[in-house]
Amino acid sequence: MVVPGIGTVGVVSTRHFHSQEDLILESGEKLGPITITYETYGQLGYKKENAILIEHAFTGDAHAAGLHTGDNKPGWWNNLIGPGKAFDTNKYFIICSNVLGGCRGSTGPSSIDPKSGKPYALNFPTITITDIVRAQKLLLDHLGIKTLLSVAGGSMGGMQALQWAVSYPDKVRSTIPIAAAAKNLPQQIAFNEVGRQAIMADPNWNDGNYYDRTRPEKGLSVARMIGHITYMSDKSMEEKFGRRFRETKQAFKFGGDFEVESYLQYRGNKFVKRFDANSYLYLTKAMDHFDLSGGRPLFEALKEIKAKFLVIAFKSDLLYPAYHSEEIVRACKLAGIETTYCEINSHFGHDAFLLETEEESRLIKHFLERVYTEDEENYEI
Repeated sequence: MVVPGIGTVGVVSTRHFHSQEDLILESGEKLGPITITYETYGQLGYKKENAILIEHAFTGDAHAAGLHTGDNKPGWWNNLIGPGKAFDTNKYFIICSNVLGGCRGSTGPSSIDPKSGKPYALNFPTITITDIVRAQKLLLDHLGIKTLLSVAGGSMGGMQALQWAVSYPDKVRSTIPIAAAAKNLPQQIAFNEVGRQAIMADPNWNDGNYYDRTRPEKGLSVARMIGHITYMSDKSMEEKFGRRFRETKQAFKFGGDFEVESYLQYRGNKFVKRFDANSYLYLTKAMDHFDLSGGRPLFEALKEIKAKFLVIAFKSDLLYPAYHSEEIVRACKLAGIETTYCEINSHFGHDAFLLETEEESRLIKHFLERVYTEDEENYEI
């Protein structure tokens, strides 16, 4: 069914920003030159007052909406971005970039190190969520955008949205962290460590130097299988698979008798075709070291924030249970930040931020319209 006034952004192209300026990392190291791959949707207002930065999750990329030429798979948040949708491209200018350290166009471990002429591999410096945000700031400077109407994202994207509000309080007017946390707790770190160990145990990993040889696909596939279990809920797995056997029930063996085994193997095998094992290591470490509080009570770290907050969580999220979002909301309230909290009753688990787009749309659309209207007189020319 076509809903009047709601449409698609159509065919889109991916662009690349090449910065010759060194990026100063939190560690003090310099990284440069760097490339940031990004896409935009909609038109930037003449006052440049309507820009929204969309942050992708751990294994996502810059292709958030629309279609690429010759490809019929839309962007990962296509249901939320477009004319008349939550992130209304008739009204807002939407930007989504691939993260620093990734492998979907932006500079990361698989990129060529200008000093050696070979892929960085483990010579790529350790990065943090703050470093990822700093790289995005370079992109926005290039686009001439001084202030963001909003920064929004789910999971690791939510971490970036939170960090934007802390790092650049004068440049962010609203923040929408979804299914996110102010820091990883031991359970999230544990799952990430098992995934990293699976990759590093693969003999083809070769201490990260595999770009000119067979890649550590088995280890990366297992890492993805582990991660994918945390993205679902027990209810969604029961509904999707139950205890069903594959098409032909076989005698007990270790090849994957159950539908859920087959599904996880499929997801793992598909993942290795689009993602880099070293990026998996670097980005999971960046998430594990993320701590928005900076070692202080969280509300104190948020006191300089001027943005309004919309925090969204999901009841069945096993990876980032709702209490993570509640902690953010309590700290925001103590810091005097105008905050709206919504917990959606979904059975999709952590993946709900990608799937519950109808409910998210209502919440986000109303919130953005309010921010846009209330702040209109403060727009800078």
